[in-house]
Amino acid sequence: MLRAALYRQLAADDDRAAYWVRHVRLGVWLTEVSALAVIGYALLTPGTATRTAVLLALAGTAVLAAPLLLVLPVAAMVRDRRGSLLFYGWSLAVTGLVTAGTQVDGGAGSPLYALLFITLGFLAVAYPPWGVVAVGAVMTGAYLVCVAGGDLDSSGSFIAVVMAAYTVLCAMASANQWESYERQQLLLRTSAVLAATDALTGCLNRRAFLDRLDRVAAGAEEGWVVCLVDLDGFKGVNDRSGHAAGDAVLRAVTAALSGVVRGSDTVARLGGDEFAVLAEVDPGGSQALAARLRDAVARIGAGTGVSASVGVTDVRPGDEGHEVLGRADQAMYRAKGAGGNRVTAFVSEPTQVLPADRSYRA
Repeated sequence: MLRAALYRQLAADDDRAAYWVRHVRLGVWLTEVSALAVIGYALLTPGTATRTAVLLALAGTAVLAAPLLLVLPVAAMVRDRRGSLLFYGWSLAVTGLVTAGTQVDGGAGSPLYALLFITLGFLAVAYPPWGVVAVGAVMTGAYLVCVAGGDLDSSGSFIAVVMAAYTVLCAMASANQWESYERQQLLLRTSAVLAATDALTGCLNRRAFLDRLDRVAAGAEEGWVVCLVDLDGFKGVNDRSGHAAGDAVLRAVTAALSGVVRGSDTVARLGGDEFAVLAEVDPGGSQALAARLRDAVARIGAGTGVSASVGVTDVRPGDEGHEVLGRADQAMYRAKGAGGNRVTAFVSEPTQVLPADRSYRA
């Protein structure tokens, strides 16, 4: 539970990783400005030579060390727990430098500890809420123990209370920021699913199928086939029994086709009563797969007069998705023109028609 509260994946995609890269750059800039302000403060306010030298050394360390964060592979680190460790380590290092500088500058009477309020504000959009609370508690404890020490007075107590209250505000801001981000990501994922899914059957729609087919075709790997499945006699179901019955047939056909192929294959409804299957098969197995798809539809439609005309074509190296689908479409129409309820494999010449009265096995 503690690990889940303090650590989380900061980025899961390139856009979110780029956000954290910009956030680190902003943090480096804030560190540089703060360190230069300390240098100016050390030089312009009276104090001992030792005090001035130590403050300059601490500020110089920050000036030189902060830019080193820019050479880290931040975009990769934020994709795992290293991202959280980076920000925690950074905050603890800043806390150490500011605490040491405040002690040298006079303890509770020094204004330097106010720099940690900048750090708390910065981490409010980087850490999970409980991480903000943990680091804020470390900062408040460091002030009470290392800066105020045994000389804690009303002024020091006031600063500690303000820092604790500011920590709570930053934790609330962190919680709101992460909740907003997660809600946005959920909305984007839901929108992506809806955009790629056929609302009636739950399988992929035409656009999503073509996108997947394009990716497979671009991979130029052999062994992939496309089967275009068009239902025969489906209009009669709608005419006789109504569209609700037709919708039930379409859902049943989707389940039947999905039951034939493997989980890594793709079933899509292209529109109306036309379906497509993208599958990886063994050499010579494309026609057997298409026959099993036809047989699966025949079993579903046995009581309604629905069968399937199936056109099948191989995905060739160098193909484009629309070319593959066009070949499968030609083969399907030839099967339908030959009487339907059969499989036709696309070949340039002649067309090979596999009739309905044969049994095909893989």
